[in-house]
Amino acid sequence: MQYFERFGTSRRTALKMGLAGLASTGLAGGFGAAAADTLADIKQRGELVAATEMQFPPFDISDNGVYKGVDRDLIDAVAKELGVKASYLDLPWTSVLPGLEAKKFDLVIAPVTITKERMKHYAFSVPIADATAALMKRADDKSITKPEDIAGKTVGGQKGTSQVAQLKEFSAKLPKPVEVKEYVDNNQSYADLAAGRIDAAVNSLPNLAYAASQRPETFAVVTPAFGQPTYFSWVARLDDQSLMDAINTAIVKLEGDGTMAKIQKTWFGQSMDLPKTVPEPSI
Repeated sequence: MQYFERFGTSRRTALKMGLAGLASTGLAGGFGAAAADTLADIKQRGELVAATEMQFPPFDISDNGVYKGVDRDLIDAVAKELGVKASYLDLPWTSVLPGLEAKKFDLVIAPVTITKERMKHYAFSVPIADATAALMKRADDKSITKPEDIAGKTVGGQKGTSQVAQLKEFSAKLPKPVEVKEYVDNNQSYADLAAGRIDAAVNSLPNLAYAASQRPETFAVVTPAFGQPTYFSWVARLDDQSLMDAINTAIVKLEGDGTMAKIQKTWFGQSMDLPKTVPEPSI
């Protein structure tokens, strides 16, 4: 059973409590002093504890308290390959990577864009999806037909993401600067976009394509994507390379036997070819 269900901890409660609150309830108990070999520790207790933010469809979704999405399906399959069960923590995005560093859990399955700076601090899995930054507009907005048309407009995105960072770099090259509005999660930016409070939203292309497919009368993706080709991965601590090696072996096996393609078709509507090794980041 998922941690956020088992302990009655909703996402709203997690947002209020933060990592300190989770620790005080015992959710993170046992991870404060991680074993020298995290993989061995996971196998000994028979449980892999993963953290994410369940407000990032189609990767992570909390549907009336039931965890769904790309990451849920994939981590369950990976855990099975490791011979353990997976448990899940639902945290705000801004708490996920600090929580990993504080050894509150084993792994981050919230999709993390591979960047040069992050590779200095974390061990990355092989890619689980495309992460190229793109834009979404209101479906009836004729003023935006290409990415450059956001010059002088207001664009929203999730605080602390590489997509927002790329948006700011892209804005600096436009004739008029973009006003960037940052949110706790992407659903807030989508709500403001639908309401006309911002002109566009930035996210990865797969996320936006999913959002637009769910509400085609409201949203439309702006093509082509403006960002440099990038990928989403899972991350572990740098000193947990043995754990990441095992996870990578499992993911590559799942790609080979068709499990990954099945998951992709379920949530993206199509399969995608991904690198079988961690690529050198372009950003």
